[in-house]
Amino acid sequence: MIKSKNKMTGRERRHIRVRGRVVGSQEKPRLNVYRSSRHIYAQVIDDSRGHTLAAASTQDPSLREQLSDLTKVDEAREVGRLLGRRAKELGVSKVVFDRGGWLYHGRVKSLADGAREGGLEF
Repeated sequence: MIKSKNKMTGRERRHIRVRGRVVGSQEKPRLNVYRSSRHIYAQVIDDSRGHTLAAASTQDPSLREQLSDLTKVDEAREVGRLLGRRAKELGVSKVVFDRGGWLYHGRVKSLADGAREGGLEF
């Protein structure tokens, strides 16, 4: 097997592979994670209707002041907690976790743990 040209193409290939298996429904929507070098974003998505039910990120105005002195891993945990609370308010308690091709480590794992603390089950 030939090595991929860069890390991004490898992540994109993993993401396509993960999305082939992970599908969100109305009863159990998909918790999608995207991380950039500076921020992290998460959404709870109902794939059957194509609607985003809840979303949170480090750019969220309600989190901005709290995140000013935290590390990126701790920021991700707070984003997960906020997303969990928002999803619970909408009556969503069970989700399918879509790591978006990122390794389940560091910020992605921290966001997942925060979402569990916020009340989501997966």
